[in-house]
Amino acid sequence: MMNMDDEREISNAYDKGKLKSVATKAELAKFRTAARATALKDRRVNIRLSSGDLNDIQVKALEEGMPYQTLIASVLHKYVTGRLAERPEDTASATRAVARKRRSASAS
Repeated sequence: MMNMDDEREISNAYDKGKLKSVATKAELAKFRTAARATALKDRRVNIRLSSGDLNDIQVKALEEGMPYQTLIASVLHKYVTGRLAERPEDTASATRAVARKRRSASAS
């Protein structure tokens, strides 16, 4: 993990023009295309969330240092591109929660 001295050193090197890109023109073109596709937000979606879930999302977004809508969009993007992975303990916990809900619903 970088510390503040490392970041300062990199920033100073950048300011002095000492850093040089190692990316090829083809790589840069690929990155530009990906960035444009990712940044393009041309549709609006309205969803209903529980107050608790929205509050939890806003707290997570604050911890990550980003707006909560950006966090939601990021999570959805990772999900649809297959880059959102569940932790094994989350899967087991979710399975138990679903089973509890089913038992509760059948008991009613």
